[in-house]
Amino acid sequence: MHPHQRRFVELALARSALRFGRYTLKSGRESPYFFNAGLFNDGAALAELGHCYADALSAAGVEYDMLFGPAYKGIPLVAATAIGLATHHGRSVPWAFNRKEAKDHGEGGNIVGTALAGRVVIVDDVITAGTAIRESVDIIRRAGAEPVAVLLALDRQERGQDTRSAVQEVEAEFGLRCVSLLTLADLIDLLATPGEARLPAEHLAALRDYRSQYGV
Repeated sequence: MHPHQRRFVELALARSALRFGRYTLKSGRESPYFFNAGLFNDGAALAELGHCYADALSAAGVEYDMLFGPAYKGIPLVAATAIGLATHHGRSVPWAFNRKEAKDHGEGGNIVGTALAGRVVIVDDVITAGTAIRESVDIIRRAGAEPVAVLLALDRQERGQDTRSAVQEVEAEFGLRCVSLLTLADLIDLLATPGEARLPAEHLAALRDYRSQYGV
């Protein structure tokens, strides 16, 4: 396991962005865990999160020219990742995000930041239905740029509409590479490692059961 994965889990647990119990998801499934990236809600947390994103992207070896964050959750994430790359990897990467509604005055348009060009990495927290990614791919391609990868915090690794996960569906539909800070399998492995356990045994068992029932 990479150091950035351990740091990400430590951060998520410390900020209660990763919780364990019984949670009903939008899909109707009852999940033994819940992830909320909105709880990385201060400067220190966002700085560390951006560091983790930057480390994951650099470790993945993806060739890219700029970053894009889909509104709204992707906006702080893409900014933090760009800062992390500059601060910890010596690479100043251009970035942009979209507005939900095009601006009809001033500079106009619906893109804020660097004009979309070259190979673009989309930065988000998780993929559920894949709607934000599909919209991002359309925006990037209409601008004449090329989406090459999606950078995520968590891959839940569970089946979506068919036998594939939402991440696998996006990879197959758009030919994108999905890079995640952490997968559910990674999380289970880390929490099951002697000396790393932070969960009561029943919660760890529930995670394994959920993975067995819904995982890909």
